[in-house]
Amino acid sequence: MEKILIVDDSFFQAAQLKSILDDDYDITIAHTPTDALFYAGAGTFSLILINVIMQGMDGFTLLKKLQEEDMTQSIPVILVSSFSDMQNEQYGLTLGAVDYITKPFNPLVLKARIQTHIRLYNYRKQAEYQSGTDHLTGIANRRQHDHYSVLRWNEAARLQVPFSVCMFDIDHFKVFNDTFGHLAGDKVLADVAKTVSSCLRRSTDFFGRYGGEEFVAFFLGDCADKASERLNDVRQSVEDLRIPHAPSVSEWITVSIGGVTVVPRAENSYDSYLKIADTMLYDAKKSGRNRVVWEKHV
Repeated sequence: MEKILIVDDSFFQAAQLKSILDDDYDITIAHTPTDALFYAGAGTFSLILINVIMQGMDGFTLLKKLQEEDMTQSIPVILVSSFSDMQNEQYGLTLGAVDYITKPFNPLVLKARIQTHIRLYNYRKQAEYQSGTDHLTGIANRRQHDHYSVLRWNEAARLQVPFSVCMFDIDHFKVFNDTFGHLAGDKVLADVAKTVSSCLRRSTDFFGRYGGEEFVAFFLGDCADKASERLNDVRQSVEDLRIPHAPSVSEWITVSIGGVTVVPRAENSYDSYLKIADTMLYDAKKSGRNRVVWEKHV
């Protein structure tokens, strides 16, 4: 059964919506925006219904926060409002809502719209999963990474050659999105992906989007020093794009990179070294960003 999150500070209105949808969907209710953000990040919802008029944080602001989080930005959101003017509807749709429904609404029409948006959401997820390609950047997606990482890791273990894995993160990306908007942020993701892809073009190189503003790469054959040097060239190539950043944090868009090189053995696992790369990425960000931090396990 598909899961729907209803966000409304009115107990009566939330219960009314739940009674309309209860027979067809698994319903969770959040009466505060804080609870909504927690439930949305922890659950696997196919759609979120948000009342626009709420105390403390209105539905528009909550929608913006959901759009900023990797775990929730792809979940379709329908705004429900007593405002029937075109300006509010346009604003909600511009922020990323898939629909805007005004009260009082017809229950049958509401259910039909919800069914349509959930069907489109599931179709989009399935299409992206099957393609193995991230729709925004055009590079490999998480599914393709999960598949090829096992193949390449086993190959390196069989040949006993160095295997390097690294994680990328666009520095202060949330600040960029807050300053310039998500459309500009999407273009930055695409530009960075294109630049990095042009640097990692060997047949043994893999580069993909891991999620949000994070990317992952792995490759065979280079020693730790050579791998670190290659990725520092990648870092410099991104900085050389000279994409203006938010003045409060940096002059240009940059990336931080953390990685590790290992000669795999039977008792090792790829996932454990991916976690090490993620730790190195954290160290790169903690020590000032726009740098490469590498660890050698050979």
